[in-house]
Amino acid sequence: MRPIQLPEPPSPTGRKGTPDIFESGVHTFVRRAVVIGNGFPASENQSIGLVRALGFSDKHLLYRVTRPRGGINEWLQWLPVSLHIKIKYIVTMISGYSPLLLRSQQKKFMPLPSENGTSAGLSTVLEADVKQIVNLARETYEKEGPLLVVASGRDTISTASSIKRLASDNVFVVQILHPRLSLNRFDMVITPKHDYYPLTPQGQKQVPQFLRSWITPRDPPDSHVVLTMGALHQIDFTSIRSAAAMWHDEFAHVPRPLLVVNIGGPTRNCQYGIDLAKQLAANVHNVLDSCGSVRISFSQRTPQKVSNIIVKELGNNPKVHIWDGQESNLHMGHLAWADAFVVTADSVSMISEACSTGKPVYVVGAECCRWKFTEFHQSLREQGVVRPFTGSEDISESWSYPPLNDTADAAKRVHEALAVRGWKVKN
Repeated sequence: MRPIQLPEPPSPTGRKGTPDIFESGVHTFVRRAVVIGNGFPASENQSIGLVRALGFSDKHLLYRVTRPRGGINEWLQWLPVSLHIKIKYIVTMISGYSPLLLRSQQKKFMPLPSENGTSAGLSTVLEADVKQIVNLARETYEKEGPLLVVASGRDTISTASSIKRLASDNVFVVQILHPRLSLNRFDMVITPKHDYYPLTPQGQKQVPQFLRSWITPRDPPDSHVVLTMGALHQIDFTSIRSAAAMWHDEFAHVPRPLLVVNIGGPTRNCQYGIDLAKQLAANVHNVLDSCGSVRISFSQRTPQKVSNIIVKELGNNPKVHIWDGQESNLHMGHLAWADAFVVTADSVSMISEACSTGKPVYVVGAECCRWKFTEFHQSLREQGVVRPFTGSEDISESWSYPPLNDTADAAKRVHEALAVRGWKVKN
């Protein structure tokens, strides 16, 4: 009788992957992931960052929940997206539009997203269809193993929770950003600590007694809620090192120290206008003597009146280069090559990325923020991660702190939660 030949056990010094049968313990392997997005780069960037931190390859599917835009739809943005779409359909039918046109719009492919001027590493973008994703998870489970589902943003909540409800044995669903109600609809919720600001003594003081039962969250986080300091993203040591090499020719000759200024735009909870723009321009002008060069970038949310003031006050200074939005996006090069950052207080994402570098980060406009965003900025200041930008700084004087590592920490918690179910990521 011919003996059965088993594969050789892996060598401790070998470089090849370990055969599954030699992995310690008994696991069901998670080999694939899908992202459910809402069309906003800052939100989808968080999901993609987590998936990459878990070790999945760059090529993965993005399913996107699309909310109708324009006309009456702008008045319906507060509704759950599923109800919004139904109302849109009814209104469209009454208005005499063809149902065939509606179906063709629902099935069309969406453009591939990009983040910071680079591809998000997605093979395709599809309309989110709960039934399709559930069937994918169920029908391929025996051959491919469980499906990791990562969603971010309010508009993805109903889709992600429905997938969990209909295929709970075949999926692990992570919801990024607090879903407000019924957190047990997800296997894990990842959200910033400041989302629990309503439960703090300061938050309670700001809410009248008769409204407190309407403010969420209402309960402290339980064991399946992972709290972060800031936003998740795709920036880590590897991406910074890669960007440093990629942008070497652009930045190697730039006089140092290099100060990078990232300007966002006002939000509901962080409102500002031309007054802050004038203050920022004056403060940058005051620190120019201690800078070798300054690079300024605007976001898509930056009001024209704000950018106009910055360009008027600083655009003619030989030390200052203002990104005009036409040339290649320099964001990754800035993160890799900057010696210090100034960031407007409105963007948790931009601040979180800058703080992941360990380099000095100055924030301007934090006094314009309210509600939970005051908690976010206060926490960063108390931990020595950021400082207010006053215009009296010596940019050549460096300081440091333990870089924010929220994405890697969240990925570790996902690994631990998968292990409890007997599952393990295998790439």
